[in-house]
This record gives sequence, structure tokens and C-alpha cells, in this order.
Amino acid sequence: MTVFILVSGVFTGAHVWEDAAARLAAAGAEVHAVALSGLGKPRGAAGLGIDLETHIADVLAVIDSVGAAAGRESREIVLVGHDYGIHPVLGAADRRAERITRIVYLDAGMPQDGAPALAAVPDQSLREQLAERAGAGGPVGAEGAVGELPPPARDEWPRWGSTAGVPDAALDRLTALAAPQPLGTLLQPLRLTGAAAAVPTTGVLCTGNGASIEMVQMWVGFGDPALQALTDPRVTFFELPTGHWPMLSCPAELAEVLLRAAAGEGHRLEPADAAEPSAHLRPFLLDLPELPRERTGNVDLYLPDAEGPRPAVVFVHGGPLPAGARPTPRDWPTLMGYARYAAGQGVVGVTLDHRLHDVADYERAAADVAAAVGMVRADPRVDADRVALWFFSGGGLLTADWLGAPPAWLRCLAATYPVLAPLPNWGLAGSRFHPADAVADAGALPIVLTRAGLEMPEIAATVEEFMAAAKNCGADGANLEVVDVPNGHHGFESLDPTDESREAVHRAMRSVLAHLTA
Repeated sequence: MTVFILVSGVFTGAHVWEDAAARLAAAGAEVHAVALSGLGKPRGAAGLGIDLETHIADVLAVIDSVGAAAGRESREIVLVGHDYGIHPVLGAADRRAERITRIVYLDAGMPQDGAPALAAVPDQSLREQLAERAGAGGPVGAEGAVGELPPPARDEWPRWGSTAGVPDAALDRLTALAAPQPLGTLLQPLRLTGAAAAVPTTGVLCTGNGASIEMVQMWVGFGDPALQALTDPRVTFFELPTGHWPMLSCPAELAEVLLRAAAGEGHRLEPADAAEPSAHLRPFLLDLPELPRERTGNVDLYLPDAEGPRPAVVFVHGGPLPAGARPTPRDWPTLMGYARYAAGQGVVGVTLDHRLHDVADYERAAADVAAAVGMVRADPRVDADRVALWFFSGGGLLTADWLGAPPAWLRCLAATYPVLAPLPNWGLAGSRFHPADAVADAGALPIVLTRAGLEMPEIAATVEEFMAAAKNCGADGANLEVVDVPNGHHGFESLDPTDESREAVHRAMRSVLAHLTA
């Protein structure tokens, strides 16, 4: 018999699992929804002095109770951790690894040894506030921190994850039954010996919260060693087209996925060292001649065969990307291809490496881009009054600064399969990196937007948000040009080397160059 032990996230108790647990039980499984200490009662009732070790002990008690009642019957224990719940799940699995058949990460991060749950809080401003609060109160020791984090009001739940799909009545109940989160549970580091590393795992990704299998596969393809374990055959993945609370928005679908996960089903990722190169390292779709390249620091210049100061196009790669990814983006075929194409048309093509390695890095990445632009404009071979910026993928959020206050020398801003609003699980809703808000101040700045028709839905939604905002502020065909690639994927220049894709690249480049030379 399969035994599911369900562990909920911040502010919540066993009640969130009721519908999904009933469906699992109806399918013949044994189900235990863990009541984490201090989280079983509504506002004002949580205990103080509770930390992560307390919650690990709560999960261990349930595991041990299953073992004590098992007798001779074989029981396969599947631990399911939602959100914060993955921390006590991993802590318990590390101490009872021989008893656990599978660990399910339900729209949860991948915490490592020594990391506190605070590091996974999506809202960066809240994360910083809590870190400061912890620092003011002294270090968190073995007895945990004294204090609580008040639960969110009804309209504040999106700070903790998308509520897409959650019925109003369920959101009302979630709010009414929410309990303060003991701060020690968020601040105390998770300690792991590695014993649970051999336990098979399943990731259940909620696409409405900004995660997808395609996105994880893309990250694996960048070569980050820390992610290669996800390609182990014992690791599987599922997607649910909903927000961060699938037990409330689609309990039947969640129960089905958990049953399939317990049976070892699910999608398996391809390793980065497979025979076929990763998408970002495949050849550019245009056959272009080699051109001189000058490298200074983190910036490369592709120089045209032309006299006098020339306009320049600065190509800004996406992210977040693993810090250890090799080669770095400015040596990727697509970025080099665009820069060579621009140089072949008589303008300076510029690529750079910026430090967008985490969603918390947008400020330093923006500073890297600004510094590179300043260096390029200071080069005597560049016409400092005629520069275009061209952003790709997750680099699209960096357009916000330039849209919000476009300088006179910025003749055009281009974006190809960009992310144009923070994804729900990135915790950037209140930050300055929100192009869909900034476009209202773009004025007459020409914008060339290339859309992939087969884009990841979570990214396509941000483009639609941006276009709606642009339309509302009057950015119509006069200064917003949309280049569509109906049959193209994210990264179509290497994934889809078709005539349709080639024409899209040609059209976008023609438009950018026309604005540079007008």
C-alpha cells in the first residue's frame, strides 16, 4: 500500500489537503496530512520558540507512526512537500531515508544543506526585511528564534505564490484559517547529511506560478553541475496548469499526479552532455562571415568595415543563468550571430556578459549593462548619439530602466522572446524591473518586439501584458512593431532554422537599423 504524508507550506495546516487527500484515499492510498506545530490554529494562536527542527520532528513522528502500525504489511511512503513544506520533508527524509520510497516537490524549491527556508521566500523585499529582523534579534541558535510572521490578508497571498485557479470560497477559507508562521522555521538552516540523495524524487510544477518542465530543461542545458542530478532516471516531473495552490485549485488533478508519481511515472529530463548540443549552443540560423572581434573585460565589439564613427547595437542576453555556465553568453552562437549580422550591415555589434545568475541579481545585471553601454558610447569608433539596445529572454526585464527614462541617444529598443513582466514566483512584483509598467513612460521610443508563436505560456503571458499596457498608453504601430514567428519556439534562432525564422530575424534587424540611421 502507498502511504502519502502531506506537508503544507507557510501559514497553513492540514486543512488545505482535505479534497486531495479524500481523492487519494478513494484510490486506495493511506493518507496523513501533517499538522505542523504552531500552524494548526488561526491568527494569534501559533506557538513561540518553534523552529524548523520542530517541524522536522512533526514529520518524523508521522513516519514512525506508519512504521509502528505497518506490522508485516509492506508500505511505500511518499513524502509530499508543498512550498515551505519541502524543508521539513527533506529534513525528515534525511533521517529516515531507508523508509521513504519517493519525495515529491510540489511547486517547491530545491533547498540545500545549510540553507534556511527564508532563502526560498519569493518576495525579495519581505526576505530582506525578515533577514534584517533576524539580525537585529541576534543569531538563530539551537532553540530557534522567538517571534512570528503574521499571515497575509486575503489580497496579499500572491506575495507567496500565484492564486490562479483558487475559487473565491477556498481563498476565503485559506485566509480565515491561516496562522502566524514561527520565524524560527524560516530562519533556522536546513541540515542534511546527504542520506536522502538516493531516494527517487518527483517535481510537480505549477505553470501558473511561473515554472515549467521546458524551463527546467533549459536550465539543465546551461550546464550547471548542481542541476545535473535532475537528469537521473529516478527523477520525474509533472506540470499542472494552475497557480501555486493546486490542492485548492485542482485537487482531483493533483491527486492523479501524486498517484502517478508514486508509481514512478512522469517526464524525465535530458542530460546536458547528450549527443545533441543544448539548444543555446546550436548554430545560428544565418550563414554569416567571420568578422573582427575585440574583447575588453566583459564586452565584445564586432566592428564593421566602414569609416568614421558608426551606430551600435548592444545585444543583452537573458537569464537568470548559472554562474558556472560555460561558454558564457557572449560566446553563444545566437548572440555572436546577431552581432556579426549587425556588423555586416555597417554598424558596431556589441555583446556582453552580465551577472544575472538569480532573480535577486537584476540590479547588478542592470548596472553591468549600463556600464557596458557607457563604455561603448565612449569608444571613438561608435556614434554615441545612435545606439540601439536589443534584449533577449529573461533580459527583457532589464528594458524597464530604458523604457521608463529613454535617453536621446537611444534610437531603438528591441526585444526577442522576452520576459516583459516578472513571473509570479520571482518575487519582483514591486521592483523597478517591470517593463509592462515602464512602457507608459517610453514616449516615442521605437520598440521592435519579436514574438515566438510557440513560446512558453508563462512567458507569453508577460508579453501580452506588455502589449496591452503599450496599447493603453498609445504605443501603436507608430512606435511598437511586432515581428511574429508563428511556428517558432523560445530560442527559435537555433531551435527552428526555418525560412519563417530567418525572415523574422531579417525583418527585426532591418527595423532596428532603420531607426538607427533615420
